[in-house]
Amino acid sequence: MEGVLHLQKQLLDYTLSLFKEGYLNDEFKELQSLQDESNPEFVVEVVSIFFEDSQRLINELAKALDHKCIDFNKVDAYVHQLKGSSSSIGANKVQMACIPFRTNCQDKNIEGCLKCLQHVKEEFASVKDKFETLFKLEQQLLEAHASNPM
Repeated sequence: MEGVLHLQKQLLDYTLSLFKEGYLNDEFKELQSLQDESNPEFVVEVVSIFFEDSQRLINELAKALDHKCIDFNKVDAYVHQLKGSSSSIGANKVQMACIPFRTNCQDKNIEGCLKCLQHVKEEFASVKDKFETLFKLEQQLLEAHASNPM
């Protein structure tokens, strides 16, 4: 039982740190509120889809910015999509990194776009790592509950 309480505190502290450090925002709380006993993996599934789609978008952005003649409208559309999906799961730092990226697209600033792409890649990798740690802690807590029923 003490192990379960320790894991609960660890999970709570870690989750709070993600909000405090700006990795997550209230949209993530909204996403969590949609999960229930009938679909206990809902958040993990939605975030996993976000990871897959975002990685695809980042790859498309890199390809689009590597062309000799850049279609800034296309790049902006990819960034807009990434910003929206980041917003919908509460991935605040990725969402915020997309704002100057869109401005650089509208200004047709290739140097700015390339710098923003690098920043988006870094924030995406960081938030992915944070989510994976969060989900591991949640899984450990579920396993501890299963082995120590109340």
